[in-house]
Amino acid sequence: MTTAIAAPVSVRNRIGGELLPSAAGATFEVRNPAVAKEVTAIAPDSEPADVEAAVAAAEGALAGWAATAPPVRAAFLNKAAAILDQQVDGIAREMVAEMGKSLGDARNEVKRTADNFRLYAGEALRLQGTTFATDDPTVSVLTMIDPIGVVGVITPWNFPLSLASRKIGPALAAGNTVVFKPSSMTPLMGERLAGALETAGLPGGVVNVVHGFGAGSLVVADERVRAITFTGSTAVGRKIHAALGLGRRAQLELGGNNPVVVLNDAVPEKAASVIVRSSFALSGQACTGAGRVIIEESIHDAVIELVSEAAGKLRIGPGLGDGVDMGPLIDERAVDRMESVVTSALEAGARLVSGGRRLVGEPFDDGWFFPPTILADVTPNMEISCTEVFGPVIGFERVTSIDEAIARANDTEYGLTAAICTTDLASAQRFARECEAGVVRINRPTIGTSLSAPFGGIKMSGTGTHKEQLGPTVMDFYTQQRTVFMGS
Repeated sequence: MTTAIAAPVSVRNRIGGELLPSAAGATFEVRNPAVAKEVTAIAPDSEPADVEAAVAAAEGALAGWAATAPPVRAAFLNKAAAILDQQVDGIAREMVAEMGKSLGDARNEVKRTADNFRLYAGEALRLQGTTFATDDPTVSVLTMIDPIGVVGVITPWNFPLSLASRKIGPALAAGNTVVFKPSSMTPLMGERLAGALETAGLPGGVVNVVHGFGAGSLVVADERVRAITFTGSTAVGRKIHAALGLGRRAQLELGGNNPVVVLNDAVPEKAASVIVRSSFALSGQACTGAGRVIIEESIHDAVIELVSEAAGKLRIGPGLGDGVDMGPLIDERAVDRMESVVTSALEAGARLVSGGRRLVGEPFDDGWFFPPTILADVTPNMEISCTEVFGPVIGFERVTSIDEAIARANDTEYGLTAAICTTDLASAQRFARECEAGVVRINRPTIGTSLSAPFGGIKMSGTGTHKEQLGPTVMDFYTQQRTVFMGS
């Protein structure tokens, strides 16, 4: 079975509690990455009038939602979580048909999204100001915490529910209203998330959804939107940051060129397991996925052989297939990109160990499939070493010391995540201190986040000032603080 959708789902914008087409009636199609001839969803291609209406609806609902008691806001999020819990399998199957990940990964994402809503429901109850000491006994000095206003939420396709819930959840918990622009690759998942909130009874206008290829830039351009939280490419993040100017906030989680460092004291089997999970999970289409393996010479051959062997055992196919480890890439352009990266590396002197060409034959001919691909003899000047690949292609770079490994790992404009495989505690501690990445993992894959830990990159992988997921400052982006001097 390749699809969970018998006919295309017609998605609408959600504006002020109503389901609406685009003002001009324009639409676009989304196709199943595993069976490209199958249309999974038809969504509105919004124009300025649609975004204007969505922002106006969010602005109109702001005062009422901000005045809603935090326990009530928390109750809406908890109820939406319960609704998602009841719909795990159905939404997961739609996710597979819309963006291609395996059914197991999709189910996990729906469950994690519900957990995220519950997490931020708790944050609504923990918002608090502070009282400060003063040298005047007739005056009390305290801070008050307010919502920031209308928040623009712009999300990618690879985690279409989870990443959106990590932005919408805290925005609502803090008393903000939202204009949500899902990826145009996954409009149906955007609809399912917003639908769960509406079914939970969220008032109209508190969360508004606009679809389409130009809608994101229109949301950013509207100065009534006081904050933009975005996950996506560094190129787009730069444009958003430049457009906002003084007085408007940006939370940007951007691209990565993430390394796995393997020292010669590592256990080869464990290192290979870390690499395979880091590089080939989700078909390599995770911002935290590893495209580089920086490995000491003496352990190189043993590890690359183990990685190649493990990669060859991964089951590739449509995400609804039994036991599938890797689904298709998101579209034809992604496949073309992988072939281009491989060709560039080979022309520059790299050696192809495995993979390297799009998959053909049954069941691959109708979809966008690319195998796990391993390149050896990669050097720092090659494209694969310098850019975000965003697919199942990895390059092995040889080094002779931990000094060289750390220097090579840091020799990139990105700083999202990095991992090291070693049995030496001192080396692990040094790597954690000196590696220029927002998330550092010791003997663990680069991918994945913890429900209770802050997440975010440094350098060109994000603004770095506002972390996502959790941590002591997670709500700071969504709130503003006022200092009050209270006298008798």
